[in-house]
Amino acid sequence: MSEPERTPKGLPAPRQPILQREVGPVLLLLYGLGTILGAGIYVVIGEVAGAAGILTPFAFVLAALVASLTALSFSELAARIPEAGGPIDYARQAFGRRWLSTSIGWGLVATGTVSAATILTGFERYASLFLDFPAWLTITTVTLLLGGLAVTGMRESAWFMAATTLLGIGGLGYVVWLAAPDMLGAPAALSASLSGFEMGWLAGLFMGAFLAFYSFIGFEDMANLAEEVRDVQRNLPRAIIGAVVVSLVIYALVALAATSVLPPEKLAAAQAPLVAVVEAKGHPGVPLGLISLFIIVNGALAQIIMATRLLMDMGRDRQGAPPLFGRVHPRTHTPIIATVAITAVVLGLTLFLPLKTLANLTSAIMLAVFITVNASLIVLKRRGQPEDVPNVPVWIAWLGLLLSSAALLAQGFFMLLADGNPV
Repeated sequence: MSEPERTPKGLPAPRQPILQREVGPVLLLLYGLGTILGAGIYVVIGEVAGAAGILTPFAFVLAALVASLTALSFSELAARIPEAGGPIDYARQAFGRRWLSTSIGWGLVATGTVSAATILTGFERYASLFLDFPAWLTITTVTLLLGGLAVTGMRESAWFMAATTLLGIGGLGYVVWLAAPDMLGAPAALSASLSGFEMGWLAGLFMGAFLAFYSFIGFEDMANLAEEVRDVQRNLPRAIIGAVVVSLVIYALVALAATSVLPPEKLAAAQAPLVAVVEAKGHPGVPLGLISLFIIVNGALAQIIMATRLLMDMGRDRQGAPPLFGRVHPRTHTPIIATVAITAVVLGLTLFLPLKTLANLTSAIMLAVFITVNASLIVLKRRGQPEDVPNVPVWIAWLGLLLSSAALLAQGFFMLLADGNPV
């Protein structure tokens, strides 16, 4: 955290309002789950199925491998450096390069805003099943409401996310329960399909994994709450790992359930894939559609909060953002100016960019950040290992760095291969 500002006479400046530690371990875990789930299975499973086909469940597992290694690195770094800037502060302490931390900061701000836009695009798809409103009106209304909630306070936002997360997990459990009889035959169907395996399927698996990787983005947002979590060095690392593990289990089950009920091409074509699964089993899709609206909104709110905390940290520490973004309101204890700015950008992206473009852009930026985060942990571990933080083996950070680098390079290669020209 930056040193206190001083007046021209050298005296300390009046103390500025700061973030409050209002989030406990349970709320933090639910916040993380809501961020990951809201940004994932409800929105992009159709896109993943369109790329990976019958291998859709494996695409989620492959994506989880890359994400979980970096999640472990985050769990130690969040305890070592419990500041709202997250990766910005990790890189600054590891490398001492202002340009690097500034680049990471703006990259993460871009990821948060693009990710929120991606989620809200998926929200509009589901909402169109129940509301006969123009897409622009639905998106604008919901985006402004979320911006308003983010301004109100962190505790209020966290409670909203906890409630909607539990509701969303219940909806996913309902999908798995309905599909359970079909899932029993999944191993035999998969074996029969793989008997005619082609190399093109491997490309599809990797493309699906890149899109599925987007669905695990969210655990890193938890690091940006480091200045708002109670007993941060104990609760934050545990919550990060717990959120990733629970999300993987849920994703694998839901992906298997969906591909057991509907062919991948139908999932890809469906406007609301999981609703289509429920309806294919002869049950009304309206209840799940309504639930999905809440969990999708949940994920968008988390991304807005993440981006605003990063922008606040950059403004407060004068790391490439105007100081006005670092101001925290004395009553709400939230960075109102930063929140308004991020909300406006999210709205613009949501109205003008398609879902697949947004998801691919988010994944690419986040992979680049993951590379830097793993490198930061490697450097910091060489300087010493504090006794009061988790001790993640350094080989995990190295493997996370290598896999993230390989995934970023492979993403560009397969996108060029799929489109036949640069994107």
